[in-house]
Amino acid sequence: MATTLNQNSVSVSILSEIKNAGVLSPGALDRFEKTYAKALTDGTGADQAKNHWHSQRTLAASASESLDLAGGLTNLVGDVLIFTKIKYIFLFAAAANTNDVVIGNAAANAWVGPFGAAAHTLAIKPGGHLSLEAPDGNGYAVTAGTGDILKVLNGGAGTGVTYDIILVGTV
Repeated sequence: MATTLNQNSVSVSILSEIKNAGVLSPGALDRFEKTYAKALTDGTGADQAKNHWHSQRTLAASASESLDLAGGLTNLVGDVLIFTKIKYIFLFAAAANTNDVVIGNAAANAWVGPFGAAAHTLAIKPGGHLSLEAPDGNGYAVTAGTGDILKVLNGGAGTGVTYDIILVGTV
């Protein structure tokens, strides 16, 4: 039986407000509020995906792992996922971490995705998160065997790191 994407939505809300207590313009207010929301349907085109994978993971001090996006991940309903496109990637670094969680720069078969080049990395600070979206029909391409490894690295020594990762894409 084929698995279909039953429901997927993403929303981000930002509210920021500053107030000037100065003499020249007392009480001046700058307020910014924005909510972004998107829902995906089942499919392979724009604003569509077919499956997802999520996990909470822990890496020992100075350790790394290679996540194989095309055949190395199994979701909770038992599907071995062979992603061809990633539409969303979310990574949340635990606030209790001492070290950064670093993604990218796999030694071989690196997934370039949003990085621009295979050797590029992004560091997610303790308590921080990364949220990237590619909702168009192309997504972030995954090429089995040559461009499908997402390296995740504990950015320091001495302590482990914990992170949550969510991948939504086309299989």
